[in-house]
Parts: sequence; structure tokens; C-alpha cells
Amino acid sequence: MATTNVRVLPAWADELRRRYIRGEATLFVLHGNVYDLVVYDKKFLSLTEFLAEALLGDAKDTVAVYNIATGVRFTKKKEISPIVEELLLSGGRDKALPALERLLTMGKNTALVVEYAEALAPNGDPSFQADADRGAIITLHRWSTLPAIERGDNVVVLIAENLTELSPKIVSNPKVAVVEIPMPDFASRKETALLSDPGLTEKDAERYAEVTAGLKSIQMAAILAPAPPAEEERSEREAFIVSLLGGGADAKSRAHKLSVLTAGLTRDEVRALLAPGAGEPITAEGARERARSEVDRLIAKRKREIIERECFGLVEFLTPEHGFDVVGGMDEVKKDLNVIAENIREGRRARVPMGLLFTGPMGTGKTFVAEAFAKECGLTTVKLKNFRSKWVGATEGNLEKILTVIKAIGQVVVIIDEGDRAFGNTGDSGDGGDGGTSSRVIARIKEFMSDTANRGRVLFVVMTNRPDKLDLDLKRAGRLDRKIPFLYSQTAEEVENVARALTKKNKIKTDVDFTTIREGFSEKLVGYSNADVEAVILLANDDAARAAGGDAVVTAENFLVAANDYFPSRDVELLQFMELLAVFEASSRRLLPKKYADLTPEELDTRLRILRATVGGRR
Repeated sequence: MATTNVRVLPAWADELRRRYIRGEATLFVLHGNVYDLVVYDKKFLSLTEFLAEALLGDAKDTVAVYNIATGVRFTKKKEISPIVEELLLSGGRDKALPALERLLTMGKNTALVVEYAEALAPNGDPSFQADADRGAIITLHRWSTLPAIERGDNVVVLIAENLTELSPKIVSNPKVAVVEIPMPDFASRKETALLSDPGLTEKDAERYAEVTAGLKSIQMAAILAPAPPAEEERSEREAFIVSLLGGGADAKSRAHKLSVLTAGLTRDEVRALLAPGAGEPITAEGARERARSEVDRLIAKRKREIIERECFGLVEFLTPEHGFDVVGGMDEVKKDLNVIAENIREGRRARVPMGLLFTGPMGTGKTFVAEAFAKECGLTTVKLKNFRSKWVGATEGNLEKILTVIKAIGQVVVIIDEGDRAFGNTGDSGDGGDGGTSSRVIARIKEFMSDTANRGRVLFVVMTNRPDKLDLDLKRAGRLDRKIPFLYSQTAEEVENVARALTKKNKIKTDVDFTTIREGFSEKLVGYSNADVEAVILLANDDAARAAGGDAVVTAENFLVAANDYFPSRDVELLQFMELLAVFEASSRRLLPKKYADLTPEELDTRLRILRATVGGRR
């Protein structure tokens, strides 16, 4: 294996080289970010090109590349048996694999790179696999143990993006070395930026490396240096952007760069991005800062589009529009969350919990507060969607892709709504009735969440109204450290705080002081959810509009009529059960109202047992 330029090899390539030299294995599996560009020797190479030319080319006499679609091709070839060469070039898996085995066992200093190994040796129940698939799996397994391959100083490298798609007979083989290719780190992204646009300054390259966290090198290159458009189109785009920038000494140079970044966008989209406040004068002092913010905003937009597409819609980027200023009541909760947000902003990672668990009945504002918290933190916020699939191995593969992207982004808040459905243990049997998928998903989630390297960088916020259905080990300290209860308003004052925040959020025109209508409004809504209170306020707004037009101010009479008229559909016993579960899970009595804070654990347990027997099976 190549030993030249060892200092500039990517870390994963250096690990593979060292493990090969130590004789740990002759068959390697590369997985992870395998369809990216490798930055090596001041140029971009595909993974196969890097392996064949840089890592293996200097040390091996023969380098062959194989996949089941295109067959065998040689990037470097020493004299080999004509019979073997004829078999290799004839195509077909049934002929290619035996010929490759002869090449590896009879030759010396030979390297074989197998692309799309998961298509050659797929995961699945052997009893449902075709004979060709089972034969390929056995062949690759045998190669890892053949003494002739080791004696000949030969090596086989399998490439598969997702380990869960590759046969476990190969992955779990102790004679096979598995090496992960990670997403680009800061240094790699900076080098990619400089290669994509040689005109960048060091400072600009570092800024681009920061804002592109979570992207692959190939995606960064596409954003920063896409294929040049036609000359006429580029000139028109630049002229249009110059007009948006309002002139200035550096407007033309800024427009040249922005015309590249906005390729593919319509003029309306370009105008919305670059000149949302069209007509406002641009001062010379703010020109440079404006240019930076324009580029950063465009990169962030492209980054979100790329990552959401890359993850097949499994994650969604959120841009919270509200902070704690529109969250009514919950003073102790907001105080705790503000401290966590401040620690994140100031980089005090040791004081940041590994995760937060928001528990409580539906309609108590868990999602609303989670988004407000993300806004206060100032971090990238992603929301996990349903990543479960009916296909074998797909659920685990989806989860692995999500976790890889999350880790690469760093400094991210991950919101998981209905956590009990996402990775709860709801089955009665040990495997949850799904062939063990739930157990594997939960195990991987727990492994990722307990990785202390993620503290202060990746913060999980899990929300559920049924914490009893979450895996117990997932809720322990070191994973979901803080458990925050969300309960219905217990006093008229709390209802009024919520009502004030909701009128502000919904931009309701009113000058009513809710304390003056406490008896007919606030006291009637004690024990109602925040969603119910919002429904009452919107109902009052509709009543005012019907009576006096769309711009009518909502009066006290409107609020009183709406509170008296509103009739929610409620399963009182189930809601009480969910509320007691939230109290039971709370990590601090300080966060509980007095009627629950004074309960002994024994009293709480007794009440929960009674309600669980009655409503535990309801949703």
C-alpha cells in the first residue's frame, strides 16, 4: 500500500494503511461518506480514483476495480494469465468472481476495489436470497480467510455507503476490517473552499468552512464553483444583481460572485434574497458586511436544500420565528431553559445537558417552547421526521444517515416530536414484533446520545405525552438529563399569562386587561390546555370580526362569550394520566405546581397505578 505523501492522507486512509501494514486484515470495508470527493494533493478525486491512484497505485503492481454493472476494469495492470484476463473481461458475476479469486490467489501485489458492495452481497434473510447473492456473500467471506491472498501481499477493498445494507456475514467477520469515511471536518471544508474558489482569502475560506458544516465536499464544490453559465446569461444576471446592490465601488465584484451562487434561481428569488428592503440606501461602511451576509444566506439556503434532499425528507430544517417573549407563564421552565441557552451560546459545554425530555399532555405547548428554546440558543435546528421503513435494514440505514448528518453539522438542536412513536418500545415481545428493528434503533440512538463528545454540540429535545412508552435506559442521566413537565394551567393567573402571550403571538387587536374579566374568562379556563386557550382567543377574534368587520378590536365581551361558548372534546381520565406521568418524570420539584410538589412518591405511584389500569392502553 502506498507510503508516499503519508502526512497528507485523510485520517481514514491513514488508518486503513496502518491496519493493512500491521496485518490485521486483507479485506476492508469502507462505509459512510463514500460518494464524496477526496481532497488530495491539491485536487479533487473520487473515492475510487483516490484508492486506485493515490493509496494503492504506487505499491501494487495490479489494481482492478469491479462492480456488477460495468464489470472489471484495470487502472494498473501487470502481466496476468490470458485465461484469467479473458474471464475478467467477459462480464457477468458468475464468471467475474471466480476469475477475481484466481487473480488474487495466483498473483502478487494485487489490489481489488469493489464498488457498490451492498449490491453484490446484500443484507437479507438467506432463505429469500437468490443463489447468486448467497454465492457472492460466501465468496467474499472466503477471501477474508484465504492464506494465498495474504501471502501474495494482496488486498480487497469493498465500498458500501451503508453497513446495514451489506450482508452481516461480512461485516461481523473478525477477519474483515471496517473503516468509516466521515463527513468533511472543518479543515477539509476549508481546503475544499480554497480549491473550489482559489480567489478566496483565508478568512473567507474559514467562514465558508463554518457555514457549510454538514455538507459533503462535492456539494460544497457545486455551491462555490458550479458549472459556468452561458456568457450572455451571466452578464445579464450580474447586471441585475448590481442594480439590486445599489452600485458602489465593490458592487461589480460582489455581483460576480453572487451571480455564481444564485445560478438556477429566478429573478424574484434573487431579489427576495439580496434586496428584501429594496429602495433603502446602502452605505459604503456596510457594503462589506452586506456582501458577507448575502453569501452566507445563499449558502445556508442551498445547504438546507441539499441536506433535506440527501436525507430523503427524513429531516426538516426549522427557522423558529419566536423566542421566549411570546411564551406565557412557565417562569421556572423558561428560567432553566434560558440558562442552558446561555451556556450553549457562551461555549460552556460542560454545563449543557446531553438531552431534554419535554413531557405532558397534548396541547401544553411542548413544541412551541422547544422552537422558542432553539431560537434563544441561536443554533441550527432540525426536526426528525418518521425514519421507519417496512424494508429490511432501511430503518437502520435511515437512522444512520440522519445521525451522520447531525454529527457533521455540529452545534445543532435536534427536535423529536412524539418520541414514543419514533423510538419507543411499544411491543410486547423482546423484538417489538418487528424482527428486532426497534431494539437496534433504540440501541443506536442510546449509543449516539451518550457520546460525551456531543455534549454542547448536539442537543436532543424529545417530546412525548407518553413517557412510560419510552425505553427506560433512554431516559437515564447522561442521555436525557433534564425532564421538564408541561402541565395545564393550574390558576387563573397562569391562564392570563398564557392569554397575553397568545394575543401577542396571533397579533390580536385588543386592549383588554384579562385580570378585569378573571371570573368569566380566566377562572373558566383553569385546567384547559394552552391550545384550548388559543382556540378561545381566536374564537373571540372571529366573533369581533363578524360583528364589526375584519379590523375590529376584540372587546372584553367577545372574550367572555367565547370562554362560555367553547366546548373542548376531552378524555379527562387520559389527560389526568398524562399529567401525572409528566409529574412522575420531572427531574425537579421546583418545576411542579404546589398540588403536585407536595405529593410523596408513594402517593403519586398509587394514583398512577389506578389510572394506568383504566386508561393505560388508550392513545
